[in-house]
Amino acid sequence: MFGKRVSETQTKKIVSSAPPISEKPTIEERTDPSIDTFLKKNQKISVTEAPRKNKKPASSKSEEYLKVKSTIFNALIDTIDLTQLVALERDIAREEISDIISEIFEIKNVVMSTTEQEELLDDICNDVLGYGPLEPLLARDDIADIMVNGANSTFIEVNGKTIKTNVHFTDNEQLMNICQRIVSQVGRRVDESSPICDARLPDGSRVNVIAPPLAIDGPSLTIRKFKKDSLTLNQLVSFGSISPEGGEILEIIGRTRCNVLVSGGTGSGKTTLLNCLSACIEKDERIITCEDSAELQMQQPHVVRLETRPANLEGEGLITMRDLVKNCLRMRPERIIVGEVRGPEAFDLLQAMNTGHDGSMGTLHANSPREAISRVESMILMGGYALPAKTIREMIVGSVDVIVQAARLRDGSRRITHIAEVIGMEGDIVTLQNIFVYEITGEDPNSGKLLGRHRSTGITRPRFFEKAEYYNQEKQLMRALAKSEVQDIDGSILGEING
Repeated sequence: MFGKRVSETQTKKIVSSAPPISEKPTIEERTDPSIDTFLKKNQKISVTEAPRKNKKPASSKSEEYLKVKSTIFNALIDTIDLTQLVALERDIAREEISDIISEIFEIKNVVMSTTEQEELLDDICNDVLGYGPLEPLLARDDIADIMVNGANSTFIEVNGKTIKTNVHFTDNEQLMNICQRIVSQVGRRVDESSPICDARLPDGSRVNVIAPPLAIDGPSLTIRKFKKDSLTLNQLVSFGSISPEGGEILEIIGRTRCNVLVSGGTGSGKTTLLNCLSACIEKDERIITCEDSAELQMQQPHVVRLETRPANLEGEGLITMRDLVKNCLRMRPERIIVGEVRGPEAFDLLQAMNTGHDGSMGTLHANSPREAISRVESMILMGGYALPAKTIREMIVGSVDVIVQAARLRDGSRRITHIAEVIGMEGDIVTLQNIFVYEITGEDPNSGKLLGRHRSTGITRPRFFEKAEYYNQEKQLMRALAKSEVQDIDGSILGEING
């Protein structure tokens, strides 16, 4: 029956490569031609008799369930050659495991309902082929973050709220093995000698692992999940993150090759917003992305994705973000997108923005547009540049056109709170001008949700208006700004201050 799913060459390879296993006490030994293809060489299904308590079914996730699962799992591991099984497609491997587990169930005479058998099969397949207890959480598209604090404590974020789950690992060793499996897929490692690691899942979800002895209560695993389908500006509008007019302004900013910094706190949606902005880039442009962990989801055909690399055990081979940004300049980029600016690479990104690479973008951690300017200045000084503060600020003014501020509000919602442009300097101070803001107007007493509105500040010709004219977007820009104006009771347009 396996012949339809697995080729004869595959089955011979699986059988021949498996080492012999020592015999165990058995209550019954049986072989079935249908599962011989995945049995280890000269090995029959052999299991120790399970304690029988009037054949009472094992309850889900109970101690008895976990005991049965452990016994079945150990028998499966002793029976098959995992190195060959994991090389198969997941659906095929699952069918083979299911057939073998059914044989083991008959031998052990374990009584379980069909639902419990399916649950047990899912758990074992996840342990063998996937990420164990994390698989059900990773399959959900409504989860934004998964936070594992040791084997017995797992939290998720759904709709901006943190919720504790009933997901548990067998022990910290199982959790550590899953962490190793995740980071090894991108050529990294996590152990006592290198207890901190950033990695990513195949779908681009961001992963951070910190292991003992730094994590006192067991390995800590944090996964920032991304939706399977990339969000668009229209979807941000439907979620209320930005108004339709604000979405149109952001689209114009992306099309007119403005240099953009996306600023925000942790979990505010900076990367998601950067993905949405990048969707406005024309498909014939050459884009190069630089990231610590590749998570940007570019939709254009001409994209080169670069990723930093940590040092090896000997302390060699380190490739920093600054190395990548500097190398970008030799790769004929039309736009450079930096996933997150954290250090001295800010200097190289500003140079790129100011030397013919218009439309470059990046994100950074800051709580306001004004603070974003200070952060960029601080990061440049981190590189050891002995430049006067005024020179650095002049470089920022000449490079950055727009700062888009994202925030996560106290009710868990995410909003774009400012679209500000850098307009020049007054003395030694960088001058900013908000052209679009979000203001909180109240709170729903029933749901606790914050109420607010997006509006323009009455600026009709922002500094990047000339770029909008160059790309024939000036009429759309003026219309979007005009439609988002709000008037007070006297009929005057609310500005940045009197609003």
